[in-house]
Amino acid sequence: DIIDKKLKFYAINAYRVAKETGMGARINTIMQTCFFAISGVLPRDQAIEKIKEAVQATYGGKGEEVVAKNFAAVDATLANLNEINVPDKVTSTKKRPPAVPEHAPEFVKNVTARIIANEGDQLPVSAMPVDGTFPTDTCRWEKRNIALEIPVWDPDTCAQCGKCAIVCPHAAIRMKAYSESCLKGAPKTFKSTPAKGAEFKGMMMTVQVAPEDCTGCGVCVEACPAKSKKDPQRKAIYMATQAPLRVPERENYEFFLDLPEFDRGKLNIATVKGSQYLQPLFEYSGACAGCGETPYVKLLSQLFGDRAIIGNATGCSSIYGGNLPTTPWAQTAEGRGPVWSNSLFEDNAEFGLGFRLTLDKHKEFAGELLTRLAKDIGENLVDEILSADQSTEAGIGAQRERVATLKQKLEKMSSPEAKNLHSVANALVKKSVWAIGGDGWAYDIGYGGLDHVLALGRDVNVLVLDTEVYSNTGGQMSKATPLGAVAKFAAAGKPIAKKDLGMMAMAYGSVYVAQIAMGANDAQTVKAFVEAEAYDGPSLIIAYSHCIAHGIDMLHGMSHQKAAVQCGYWPLYRFNPARIAEGKNPLQLDSRAPKISFEEYAYSENRYKMLTKSNPDRAAKLLKKAQESVLARFHQYEELVKAYAPVVEEPKAKAAAEAETAAAAR
Repeated sequence: DIIDKKLKFYAINAYRVAKETGMGARINTIMQTCFFAISGVLPRDQAIEKIKEAVQATYGGKGEEVVAKNFAAVDATLANLNEINVPDKVTSTKKRPPAVPEHAPEFVKNVTARIIANEGDQLPVSAMPVDGTFPTDTCRWEKRNIALEIPVWDPDTCAQCGKCAIVCPHAAIRMKAYSESCLKGAPKTFKSTPAKGAEFKGMMMTVQVAPEDCTGCGVCVEACPAKSKKDPQRKAIYMATQAPLRVPERENYEFFLDLPEFDRGKLNIATVKGSQYLQPLFEYSGACAGCGETPYVKLLSQLFGDRAIIGNATGCSSIYGGNLPTTPWAQTAEGRGPVWSNSLFEDNAEFGLGFRLTLDKHKEFAGELLTRLAKDIGENLVDEILSADQSTEAGIGAQRERVATLKQKLEKMSSPEAKNLHSVANALVKKSVWAIGGDGWAYDIGYGGLDHVLALGRDVNVLVLDTEVYSNTGGQMSKATPLGAVAKFAAAGKPIAKKDLGMMAMAYGSVYVAQIAMGANDAQTVKAFVEAEAYDGPSLIIAYSHCIAHGIDMLHGMSHQKAAVQCGYWPLYRFNPARIAEGKNPLQLDSRAPKISFEEYAYSENRYKMLTKSNPDRAAKLLKKAQESVLARFHQYEELVKAYAPVVEEPKAKAAAEAETAAAAR
């Protein structure tokens, strides 16, 4: 087409220009400059002048440094824009590769691949699933290759802590432990090292990168604590150019995926390291590079994904969670994985509650049928199923085996009751019900429903991905937006503090509540998920999720989370009502008193700092007010921990007095 239409053809290494001018990976200004420079819409000098005027108007409020970087990018663009000489005939023998591999499932090849190739409009209606249900586990076939650099693992330096894997927003870094015999036939460049830990004695382990699925965000390198003794500047994970690594690492990754998964029942999944030996069942989503939400979603999929049923509120998590043509929700080798469905913005908590009520009814019905058919099924098997302890991974695995045996027996029975039991038998295996969404849903539009569900006392888990702004619709203020931050509808800085959703939920006394920030304390994050899911009642996890709307370099997102905790703005805590019965304080404050000022945290982000340019006097007043609010709220939590002490100590004292009286009477 270029030859036939006699087009002029230009090229620019826009990412190199962006990197050299301090723009990071942002190339929008550079590409806009290219367009005006070659299109002739305006004379070149006039176009450049207009672009700089637009830059000043758009980014002026974010500070002179941002404007200067954009100006430098505009000027460097012209020096690096090159015209390519076009030959008079096609000489290349290269062909465009297929959208998906030949060994992909039929639906993926016939439907998904055509949408990926921009041929979706040519698909007939008959190609679509009749009930609107699309298969999961399809993101693995869409190899985007968008990273300029990808992580490289150094096994000699690695501490095997799992931190690189847990923070990866796209499940593009994974860990496996396996028998050394599994290395037979491994590619020449495949890396492994002896696994550390008693449960892995005599085994090998690998940290593997998915080269074509990684987005190159670099968060893993930021999180890695292990530095090379030979080169202190290099960590156990470091970035390298993707292109030369693409083919060998693709082969390594395919080999890695075929290695057996470690037995879940033998892992301590309540630790960072243990959780990262679990297979992620949320992978390669289309979320922003460095996203602060998806590490939490991925962790949930690792811990509970093979039995999870998820209702998702409309928002970022519904776009990257179920957008066509592919879905990141995946499956185990046995074909088990999360069931995921998107709901409306306002009713997702009730949507999740509906799942819970249905499952409970199915389980109740299955129990009734089991009792009626006990003689035909076998009373021992029925007793074992009805009395099964499913509080551990091993217990859940054993129950699955019993239910599989039950279904085999039912398939040989022809009675209506046997058929009914077969249809609901899977409800006898413990399911994990989750309602997931952002702060716009949980704090604002869906709060009434969320509050209603928490008040009912049913076993529904809620995960709030708190970006403190309506991220998906362009950055509007929500009730989670902090005091002093600039957002749409809060251009002069939000004048009041954010709603304390956790404190409101704790007021019931019967809801498990945790406030977490993976970048500040990943171990506390894992514990909170495990405790929330184990709690027999409603649970609420509020997860600090850094966002590109905060005006930060997403590479350092986890560091921003840490700063939010260190200044006291985002206290980490877990409120577990079940601890009262154990004679323990239900409220645990997992972060220390503030060690840095709120200003040190806030003014590292453009959402706060930009107000100092547009209205410095108001910025100073709001900063002072925000600092006071942070200290007051943290002190409130400290006092609340003390307030719960009598709830625990008084029963202890009463029990001790009763024992002393009884002893004296004897």
